[in-house]
Amino acid sequence: MTVATAAATGSAEARKRPARATASRLRALGMYTLSVLVGLAVWQLLAMAYGSSLVASPSETLGAARQLASDGTLTNSVIASSRRILIGWGLGVLVGAPVGLLVGQVPVIRQLLEPYIEFFRFIPPVAFVTLAVVWLGIGESSKVVLIFYTAVFIVTVNTSAGVMAVSESKLRAARNLGANRRQILRSIVLPSTVPHIVTGARLAMGNSFLTIVSAEIVASQVGLGSLIWTSRNYGRIDWVFVGIITLGILGFVFDRVLRIVASRVLRRYGVKL
Repeated sequence: MTVATAAATGSAEARKRPARATASRLRALGMYTLSVLVGLAVWQLLAMAYGSSLVASPSETLGAARQLASDGTLTNSVIASSRRILIGWGLGVLVGAPVGLLVGQVPVIRQLLEPYIEFFRFIPPVAFVTLAVVWLGIGESSKVVLIFYTAVFIVTVNTSAGVMAVSESKLRAARNLGANRRQILRSIVLPSTVPHIVTGARLAMGNSFLTIVSAEIVASQVGLGSLIWTSRNYGRIDWVFVGIITLGILGFVFDRVLRIVASRVLRRYGVKL
């Protein structure tokens, strides 16, 4: 093969790559659309089979969403729940990641903290709802603390697992080359652990949504959990569906944004999410 032929072949391949990427994105979008349409069809069939008193139809749910959005109830609920989740989850990540690094790297700290981590991470946040209200009141603090409790142990455990999974041969080689503890942490441990931190953060985000509903049902006048509970009291199944679906959409959006941000961070370390 001549140089000119090879160059022409390479140029043709380069032109095909964007077309393939576009086709792949369109195919993925088509599959998502098909999946949503099938889900809506199944939902409509269930509503027809069981009646609006048990299962609100897509059209009834959409109408209820418009009603709740028009008077500001839905918007205020989304803002309140989002704020509580982001603050509690963010604090959990900010505390859990450094603690996990210390637990994974320093045996003494691991031995001191591991009994508490292993004890408290098996107690669900719902068990502390009453205590949180008694200790902190029905304001924002009780909800934020419960979500922080949800997130911090998940991030800590995932981070420490990532640190302890670092290859011992890499650590030994770095020490032999004269690297100190800080250099080893920055150049070897942290890059290897970042994917585990991201995984822990995503899992913590999902669990934060589970916690917010329980916290808002018990001690809140505004929020998606409060909306769902209030709707139950009034017998508005369509409002309940609006609250549940809004939680799902909100969680989907939060996770997508987290994945986009995390993928850019991980790209620096040559890791794909």
